[in-house]
Amino acid sequence: MTTLSPDGPFRGRPVIALLAVVALMLAAVNLRGGLVVVGPLVMEIRAALDIGASAFSLLTTLPLLCFGVMSICVPWLTRRWAPQWLSIAGLMVISLGVGLRLVDNYPLVILGTLLLGSAIAVLNVLIPGLVKAFFPRQVGLMTGLYSVTLSLGAGMGVYLAVPMLEQFGSWRYPVALWAILPLVCLLFWLPMLGVKGVGRPVNPVRISLWRDKLAWSITFYMGLQSFYFYSMATWLPKILLENGLDAHEAGTATALINLVSIPFNLLVPILAAKMRSQRMLVLGTFLVSFSGIAGLWWQPAAAPLLWASLIGMGCGSALSLALSFFVLRAGNTAQATALSAMAQSIGYLLAALGPVSLGLLRDIGGDWQWALLLMLALQLAQLAVGSFAARPINVVPDQQR
Repeated sequence: MTTLSPDGPFRGRPVIALLAVVALMLAAVNLRGGLVVVGPLVMEIRAALDIGASAFSLLTTLPLLCFGVMSICVPWLTRRWAPQWLSIAGLMVISLGVGLRLVDNYPLVILGTLLLGSAIAVLNVLIPGLVKAFFPRQVGLMTGLYSVTLSLGAGMGVYLAVPMLEQFGSWRYPVALWAILPLVCLLFWLPMLGVKGVGRPVNPVRISLWRDKLAWSITFYMGLQSFYFYSMATWLPKILLENGLDAHEAGTATALINLVSIPFNLLVPILAAKMRSQRMLVLGTFLVSFSGIAGLWWQPAAAPLLWASLIGMGCGSALSLALSFFVLRAGNTAQATALSAMAQSIGYLLAALGPVSLGLLRDIGGDWQWALLLMLALQLAQLAVGSFAARPINVVPDQQR
């Protein structure tokens, strides 16, 4: 039996390699659950805090803005502290942020939300670089496992919320779960502090990719796929309800987006790592995504489960491809971190515009036709930048020009 990374820092150390896999996967579980758990508990949380719908919406919108603002700071942090220490600190701040969202004080809840979003942003950026550093020969498999676990963490946050509420009689129990899990995760991250070759560089150099066309194409691919996912996750139930489906049918179709995406989260990075160019994967992702949106635009009620499944296939494939590009188009861990930071900072700022833009077009047009046409046009743009990002070349930092 071969080790998980025969040419990486775990050569001849299968136990610590296994601990590293568990550490990365547990970190991924904690990157969405604490955010999405509030969705199914909206009525109970609003009642406890005595706030309206707009005030509650900040609990889901602010983290996306934190992703965009904080991500760009991560390369600066990695020049001062080892990524393992930053990961441990991030998990502790996630626990603190979720804990503050348990109190009956809206300003403290907002503070907790800001801390939660900022800590998740740090880990979002760090993990692709750590995957490249820990498992240089298994980047496809590890990126796939990370992407799957990310989706499973989001699913757990949503699907456990109401059963735990009903079991314990309070919304605080399902939320508190996501304050405890990061602390459990720390047990697996502490051994990572002894991993050699992944610490803070001796002579840290600031890596800038802002003049690299490939980096910009990956950045826009990340942003457009995030725009697509968050827009559909927000508005698909409303689109289906306004076209004659009942709440159960709309909810089932929306749940399919996350469910169907899981096998694609795993398989796409594995395939991507085996290819010199990923253009066929970019094209396949475009075809399923475009078909799902086109079906919604043409006849939403005709086959809602099919449209939702196609959208889920596209979302899972696009996210996994974006994460793969961070690793495959970087020459080393520092470049992967810099590329991840650039793409996620701008990408999540674009994502925050998605639900707002579609809702505005719905209000102006009186139906969803113009909003869905915008989504179709953006799919074409995503195909264009994705095809450029799929070329078998690496980013070139400004310092090497």
